[in-house]
Amino acid sequence: MAYASRVLSRSKQLQGSLGVLQQRNAIPVRAFAKEAARRPTFKGDEMLKGVFTEIKNKFQAAVDILRKEKITLAPEDPAAVKQYANVMKTIRQKADMFSESQRIKYDIENETKEIPDARAYLLKLKDIRTRRGLTDELGAEAMMFEALEKVEKDIKKPLLRSDKKGMDLLVAEFEKGNKKLGIRKEDLPKYEENLELSIAKAQLDELKSDALEAMESQKKKEEFKDEEMPDVKSLDIRNFM
Repeated sequence: MAYASRVLSRSKQLQGSLGVLQQRNAIPVRAFAKEAARRPTFKGDEMLKGVFTEIKNKFQAAVDILRKEKITLAPEDPAAVKQYANVMKTIRQKADMFSESQRIKYDIENETKEIPDARAYLLKLKDIRTRRGLTDELGAEAMMFEALEKVEKDIKKPLLRSDKKGMDLLVAEFEKGNKKLGIRKEDLPKYEENLELSIAKAQLDELKSDALEAMESQKKKEEFKDEEMPDVKSLDIRNFM
């Protein structure tokens, strides 16, 4: 069970579960303890119980899946990475949680809705990308700022998001830039899948490192010094749950 908790703690989606719950209406639950029944129940108490009950249910749903699915700690193996990504996707679906792409979309929608100008909007997008640990390998970010510079030079003023004509010009410049970079709207699902796979690989890397560190520490103990350390790929977390 402790190892399962380790796996869950490495998932960014699961780390963000409390934040997601705080954005939704908590589900009130009945207090079963006699002491709780004797004292007045406040709205805040019911909300808090609802939050923790839902977190508990989400965690249990994740553990139930991890008891059934085989995870191989082999980040160098594309098949193992894909299997791990599929397991985490199943957990998110069962626990009604965001994928990384959905989390980013949510952050963008909520953190930019009060931003009036296009430049501040793009800077916020850059901040979110950096905060989420994402790289811009294609150079799309630089392209967007170049497009903005061109439009603002044409209209001779800072571009506001409420300026429909100016924003249409900016979108047109974005489309030209996307074409040069080979970015197509119909390929977005593929980009999202690649993002989830890269995250899965990074998480498997960290889990493998943690497992090796734990085995090395165990081997230093007197009672285990003569035992051969198993191949980390042979470990099956289902045996520890």
